Amino acid sequence: MAGPTTAQRGSGQQADTPARPPHIGPEGQRISRRTLLILIAVLVALLTAGGIWLLYGSSWLRAEQVRITGVEVLTEAEVKDAAAAPIGAPLISVDTDAMANRLRQKLPRIDSVDVVRSWPHDIGLKVTERKPVLLVEKGAKFIEVDAKGVRFATVDKAPPGVPLLELTPDQSASLRRFGSDRLVREAVRVAGELPGSVARDTRVVRVTSFDSISLELTRGRAVNWGSGEDGPVKARVLTALMKAAPKAGHFDVSAPIAPAVSDS
Repeated sequence: MAGPTTAQRGSGQQADTPARPPHIGPEGQRISRRTLLILIAVLVALLTAGGIWLLYGSSWLRAEQVRITGVEVLTEAEVKDAAAAPIGAPLISVDTDAMANRLRQKLPRIDSVDVVRSWPHDIGLKVTERKPVLLVEKGAKFIEVDAKGVRFATVDKAPPGVPLLELTPDQSASLRRFGSDRLVREAVRVAGELPGSVARDTRVVRVTSFDSISLELTRGRAVNWGSGEDGPVKARVLTALMKAAPKAGHFDVSAPIAPAVSDS
C-alpha cells in the first residue's frame, strides 16, 4: 500500500503543530505604556483635586473654635477678640503669623504667642505674658516694665512684690551719652541680678546716672550698687556683707573689691 503523499504529510504536520500566540510589536508596547501613564496621571489629578476640595471646599476641616492657654492677667475673651480668628474659614487658610502679630500689637502684655492649627477644627493660642520687674509711678497709676526694659502696661494697683523705679537722672554726660531708655534697662538688669532675699526686700530701685544705681530696702536699709556692671559679683559680696553685719543700715558694693558697711 502506498504511503502518504508529500502534500498529505505536510498537511498532517500543520495539523499537529500548536498555534503560536499573536506577536505584539513595539508599537503595541508603546500603546500599553502610554495608556498606563495616562491612567496614573488621571488618578493623580483626581487625588489632588480631592485633597484641595477637602482642605478648602468641604465643611469637614474648617475653623470652629479657639483654644487659649497661658493667660494670667489677660482674659481669654480679650485674647479672642484681639486674635480675630476667621471662624468658619478653611483651617488651612488661617494665617498664623498674621494672627500672632495682631495679638502682640493689640495686647502689649503679650511677650510671645504660638498660633497653631489643631486639626480638624481648632486654632490653638499659647500665650506668654510679660512679667513686671519694675514699676514706674505715674500719678495714681503704675507703668509695668518687663525684664527687657519694655513699658508694656498701665495698671491702677501695684502688683505685690514689684519694686518702684525712680528715674531721676542728673543732667550729666552720662544721661546725654546713654539716654533714659538705657538707664531703665540698667535698672532692670540690676533688679534681675539681686540675691533672692534682697530682691524680696527691695522697695525702690533709684537711678541718677549710669554709674549711680541704689536700692531702698525694707527696715530703712539702703544699698549703693553703682553701675550695672559686675552684677553677680556684687550680689555675692552683698550677701556676705548682710550675713556679717545683719543690723547694718547701709551697704556699698559699688566697688565689690572694696565694699563698705555702715549703720546708716
